[in-house]
Order: sequence, then C-alpha cells, then structure tokens
Amino acid sequence: MTFFENYDLKQLENLELFAKQVVEGFIIGLHKSPFHGFSVEFAEHRIYNHGESTKNIDWKVYARTDKMFVKKFEEETNLRAQIVIDASSSMYFPKDRKKGELNKLEFSALAAASLINLLKKQRDAFGLSLFDEELKTHTKAKSSSTHYRLLLSYLEQLIKDDSGLKKTAVADTLHKIAESIHKRSLVIIFSDMFDRAENPDTLFTALQHLKYNKHEVILFHVTDKKYEENFEFDNRPHEFIDMESGEKLRLQSNQVREFYTEKLREYKEALKLKCLQYRIDLVETDIRKGFVPILESYLMKRKKMNV
Repeated sequence: MTFFENYDLKQLENLELFAKQVVEGFIIGLHKSPFHGFSVEFAEHRIYNHGESTKNIDWKVYARTDKMFVKKFEEETNLRAQIVIDASSSMYFPKDRKKGELNKLEFSALAAASLINLLKKQRDAFGLSLFDEELKTHTKAKSSSTHYRLLLSYLEQLIKDDSGLKKTAVADTLHKIAESIHKRSLVIIFSDMFDRAENPDTLFTALQHLKYNKHEVILFHVTDKKYEENFEFDNRPHEFIDMESGEKLRLQSNQVREFYTEKLREYKEALKLKCLQYRIDLVETDIRKGFVPILESYLMKRKKMNV
C-alpha cells in the first residue's frame, strides 16, 4: 500500500497539513537513522548584544527568563534555499497510473512542500522557481509565514495543472536562476534532466554556472526507475509517446530495451561525472521510494555546510 492509497491529489485542499505530517513523521523517525541527536529546531532569537538598539528585544521572553533576546529577521536566517522544479511535460510521467501513485511532477511538488516546511521549522529562508520552456515563477528567498503559504499555493496550482506538451529548457533556466540569486544560497533542483538540447554539454555548463556563482547545489534526479530506467514494460506492442512533442511510436518493448537502457546509462554516467567534477550533490530519486530520502539528503547537505 502506498502513502497515497485512497488519496486524490486533484482534490488536495491542505498542502500545508500534508507537508507538516510528512516532516513530523520524518522527525519522529530520526532517532532510528544516522541523524540521531540532530536537531531540526533552531532558535528564533539571538542574545542581545550590549550597545545595539533595544527596539527588537522580545520583552515577553525577558519577562519569563530575565534575559534579553532579540528577534531574528530574514537577513539573519541560517540558510537561504532556492527550490527549483522542472514542470515540463516529461515530468508528468507516468501519465496513466493507479490510484495512489504519483507522477514525477506531483512527487517533486510534494517533496518541495515538505522541504519548505522543514526549512521554516529551522528559521531558514526559502524561495521557489518553476520552469518549463521558460521561467514561470521565481520568488526571492524569505522566511515569513505569509511567504510560506504563498509558495504552498504555487505548489498546489502546479499539482492541479495537467496541461500537456510543455517543452523544457533546463539549461537556459538554470543560467537565469544563477544570475538572479544574488546571495549565496543552497539551490535544490527537482528535474528528470531530459533537456532537448542536442549538446548535453550545454546542460552541464548551466550546472557549472551555479557553482561558479558560489551556490551550493543538490540535484534530485527524479525518475520512475521501474519504467524509465529499467524499462520494465511487458513484451508486447506498446505505443510510446513523446510527452513534449506528442510524437508517437508503436513497437515491441524488447526491440529497443537494450539500446534504450544503454543510452540512458551513458547519459547518467556523464551526468554523475560532471556533478562530481563541479562538486554538485547528485541524488538519484525514484518516485516510488517516498520522501524520506529527500529530507535526509537535505539534512546531510546542511550539516556539511555547517550553517
């Protein structure tokens, strides 16, 4: 049984509650993981320094503790994170699925909502970028509750949007994002990395651009491993459809399985090597494995950054 058994994503009314449940469940399970003792809560106050303005002192805390603490504001947050989601048509795979199963886009949106909830708990700043052929949504990183609810509303709209034939421009978009984020940030990307650029080096150059601008990067390479990587289709005639162009091809799966899996293996190996070269954290992400690996990978990166 999947987490989404009897759960209709198109009727999702409270993404905030969903994200909260995922994160709370994850935190409860931390003591069973390598993160035992790792706190995901950070103080929303800092100690008052003698000589600075008293206007931001939290007098309620002072009344309880007889100590002066100053409220922390957005520019004082521990981390700035920009979450980037590829919303092109290939991310809608699998198109035909059983109740309770997710496509890559739904998985990415729900994972992003859970990450944003965790970032909020840690008093960090978070922004959101959504793209297909172009950059559709791009917000600056903030840590307010109003901003949190705004980003969740964008993700809700993304989940409910089932429009098709949206091409992708991963490389162009990553260049734009690299230039638009002015402060050093953690850039978290959800994408299947199926850019239609003929030369894959353009994609790798865009990833390098993010690192050149001093950003830390986690790339969640989102796939449906069963079908997209292992090509586990029954050996019978299938109609394969390009989700971005609509082009159709009818053939037996065993006619192309070996060729397809080899080409995909070569591409993934090249991507892995480039990410290693640029010191980008590449996380192979199977949509059938749930959200815990996403949150764990984020915590591991955060600990490495010593933020």
